[in-house]
Amino acid sequence: MSEVKYRVDAILTGVVAPLGDKGKQSAIGKLPVAGRVWLGETGLEGDHQAERKHHGGPEKALLHYPFDHYASWREEWPTARPGADDSAGLARLDARGAFGENVSTMGMTEATVCVGDVCRLGDALVQVSQPRQPCWKLNLRFARDDMSRRVQDTCRTGWYYRVLEAGETGAGDTIERLARPHPGWTIERLLRVFYVDRDDQAALEEMTSLATLSRSWRATAAKRLASGQVESWTSRLDMPAD
Repeated sequence: MSEVKYRVDAILTGVVAPLGDKGKQSAIGKLPVAGRVWLGETGLEGDHQAERKHHGGPEKALLHYPFDHYASWREEWPTARPGADDSAGLARLDARGAFGENVSTMGMTEATVCVGDVCRLGDALVQVSQPRQPCWKLNLRFARDDMSRRVQDTCRTGWYYRVLEAGETGAGDTIERLARPHPGWTIERLLRVFYVDRDDQAALEEMTSLATLSRSWRATAAKRLASGQVESWTSRLDMPAD
């Protein structure tokens, strides 16, 4: 397979801080790192997560979000919602890191990246493990009650990596695809099976046997096959009452 390379425009990290009017704790606010940073098994040095049950860990060590999508978000941003001030959320799109990403590039999207892709990222070796599942903290981040659902519905979610070999990385590095074990399973296809073509049993069955897909995604596919029901997304997408 021919080598496919892209430029890393930013590597970003964040610390836990209050988010939104109710001061929910989150490390979604990521800022570009100056210089090089160590990438280990559970993520970048200095990058924090407020809820380790849902964020971070070996299967979600690194979040990649395409800067390609920012222009579409700006074009689609509502400008005339009655009684709403959308300027703060729109302003988030002025800088990389708006979606809590650790890696920012141009040219790689959910339509061109496949689960299991092995990439050289600076001195580290990483593998695409699953799509990002957006949560309600995006609603607070962008001051929009529907932002998490919009991210999911548009399939502009980004994706996660697991780290196969630790090493340093930084802006200006190359991300180079070295292997593609599942060329038929783009991130976009995984998202469509989960959220659009939700009763495609053949695709769900195939997903359960994708060895490089994270265990949690394979388990959800298996549970849906066994029950014949789609799991509820409400607690993940909608702001909790407390």
